[in-house]
Amino acid sequence: MEFSSIIRNRESVRKFGTERPTEEQIRQILEAGRLAPTAYNKQPQRFYLLKSEEALDKMDQVHPCRYKAPFVIMVCADKNAASTHNDVSSYVMDGTIAATHMLLAAADVGLDSCWAGISDVAKTRSVFGLPENIYPICFLDLGVRSEDFKGRAGLKVRNPLESMVTVL
Repeated sequence: MEFSSIIRNRESVRKFGTERPTEEQIRQILEAGRLAPTAYNKQPQRFYLLKSEEALDKMDQVHPCRYKAPFVIMVCADKNAASTHNDVSSYVMDGTIAATHMLLAAADVGLDSCWAGISDVAKTRSVFGLPENIYPICFLDLGVRSEDFKGRAGLKVRNPLESMVTVL
């Protein structure tokens, strides 16, 4: 699919069917996250694949927004591997860039997705047994939309470009 079409037409799906992504689709999505730019090329992004019922149940314990997705990627970052400059670490930014690449790659390989931010880091770390240096950033719900999913047209409305740009 053409990139401009992906960014214009991709939407967050909040109701998934039972069809599971193929291993090749997942590999391509993960590869997009691996290739994402990171500060000083430190590559602190880490991906946890939630495929089993046990892993998906763990997500359900910490976040209500799986929408029955049959596959989820928990995007994290290793705080120890990230770049730090002037007391600012890049780990959240680097992981977020990787997550965005993966959402767009999902659309490119024919999958639907939904970004679910992590609001309780401590609980997520505890439930998944993550070490202190691994910071969970978001869940990426992946799959094929349910046949009866109805998108929300109002969410596709965007502010005009002029409202976001200041020329200096």
